[in-house]
Amino acid sequence: MSFSRRNFLIATGVAAGATTVLSACSSGNGGGSGSNKAPSVDKAKAAEILVGTKADSTGAAPEVPGAVKGGTIYTLDQIDWDHLDPAQLYSSYEGACSVLFLRGLTGYKVDSKGGTTLVGDLATDAGTATDGGKTWAFTLKDNVKWEDGADVTIEDVRHTFERLFASFVTQGPRYPQGWLVGGDKYKGPYGGKHLDSIEISGKTITFKLKEAHADFNFMLAMRGFSIVPKKHDTKEKYDKRPFSCAPYKIESRSIGKGATLVRNEHWVAETDPLRNAYPDKFVFQFGFQPLASTDRYIADKGNDQYTLSLLNEVAPERIQKVLTNATFKKRVLTQVDTTCYYFAINTKRITDVKVRQALNFAWPSKQLQQIRGGALSTATATTIISPLTPGHKDFDLYEKKSKPMGDPEKAKALLKEAGKSGQRVVVAMQQSDNAVKQAVAIKTALTKAGFTPVVKQVDKTSFYSQIGQLDNEYDMFAAGWGPDWPAGYAVIQPCFDSSQIADGGVNWPQLKDASVDKAIAAATVEPDAKKAATMWGDIDEQIMRTAAVVPDYNPIRNYFHGSKVGGVIYDSGNTCIALGKVYAAKA
Repeated sequence: MSFSRRNFLIATGVAAGATTVLSACSSGNGGGSGSNKAPSVDKAKAAEILVGTKADSTGAAPEVPGAVKGGTIYTLDQIDWDHLDPAQLYSSYEGACSVLFLRGLTGYKVDSKGGTTLVGDLATDAGTATDGGKTWAFTLKDNVKWEDGADVTIEDVRHTFERLFASFVTQGPRYPQGWLVGGDKYKGPYGGKHLDSIEISGKTITFKLKEAHADFNFMLAMRGFSIVPKKHDTKEKYDKRPFSCAPYKIESRSIGKGATLVRNEHWVAETDPLRNAYPDKFVFQFGFQPLASTDRYIADKGNDQYTLSLLNEVAPERIQKVLTNATFKKRVLTQVDTTCYYFAINTKRITDVKVRQALNFAWPSKQLQQIRGGALSTATATTIISPLTPGHKDFDLYEKKSKPMGDPEKAKALLKEAGKSGQRVVVAMQQSDNAVKQAVAIKTALTKAGFTPVVKQVDKTSFYSQIGQLDNEYDMFAAGWGPDWPAGYAVIQPCFDSSQIADGGVNWPQLKDASVDKAIAAATVEPDAKKAATMWGDIDEQIMRTAAVVPDYNPIRNYFHGSKVGGVIYDSGNTCIALGKVYAAKA
């Protein structure tokens, strides 16, 4: 998932029987000591994610000690939501916000200490697998209501998954489309036809898969598979105003500026094991760069005392000031993340592997790390799979750790061998104050290495939509990916399998390599967990030899918040702040 997640303890997608344990990164450094020592990406401990029982899926969410009900929580973030239709929703930022008004069959239950369990959200449990993991069944809970008071029905659940196949769905996760029997020919429900591999009976829905996927219930915990009411499905328009069966509903929204959520009076807390819903209202505020939000948290005045950020982190310019101050650091949630941020190289535009390798050797890793705030905020990445994800293999093909400033001479030599000296490279980056500084470093390094770089700043809100178009005009562009659930499969297959090349897809390099495809297919069906993990690591190295991307960094998240925001807990499943747990402390 762009901006997201995780770590698997079973063979990806094929183990017979139900999944029992997964892991997600957890640095254990929640702040408060005033120490300026950076948490280690390589040494971060994994937090187990268990599959809960039916009892774990029953009743209200566990209380947060000291929490109080009422008040308003505000946010300060850079950008608006690009998508709200679950079928189109794929960034973890949007997912973190939408947990307040979207619910799915499964989800992650977080306790007051950050312990995370996969449970049934709308379903009575985390699902039942049969036929070695090729068939999955989920039963809908009683007394779950839409915001108009109508019951959430099993027909709504079926409709949710069938509409994933509609032609207007061009973004979002696409696992069901590839996994469900007959999915390759189905065109969606709007012509009156159902998909035979999705069966309903009473309050139970059953999914028939082409091959075993023991992680199917973890996949369903993604916000992209939240339920959509058949009656209120407005197709393309649903992206602007989804219908809620969660504790809050959208009262108002001003595109690019903000949105206000108020209580959904028909939500029944006893049906929801994930969300506590303490505040009366959430007011989302957009258009604030990290430096602006950081300075407001430092000042800690007025409503900013009740404010937090889901995307913005401590600004690089203020990292030292905030993280070395014991008082400030008490209000910082620090977490090592499983995401790898990289620059995808458009292999349709830059076809010569030597040119792509030259870009890797030229990369100014150290300079970029310093601009982002130093070792307190990022660790240099040399691989696609994070060190916190199963399948990670430790290698450094382009000598980024031994030559962190880049190797312009080696890059020049490769360009000369390819007959491409002076090659023009159009680089796209998300528009931000810090990105402008990074762009200067990238342009300087690439010029020194013999390229003719052109750096373009692209609007953040629509950035991923733009780079997801096959005919985009960029040679390389900033991207970020963490596993949608804890698995090497969820890092590699969506982003590098040639079957995923499509408008709106996330094979951003448009890599079409037969040997890579063959290796992915083999790893997907490997039943032995250890062998599968080794295979994913080998595929990572295989892809890096094609130089389809330039790995940039693994993030260390530092989320700052106001002094009267309580319950700021990390959700290891969704790798974000558990927004459903926060509360506004009494004055």
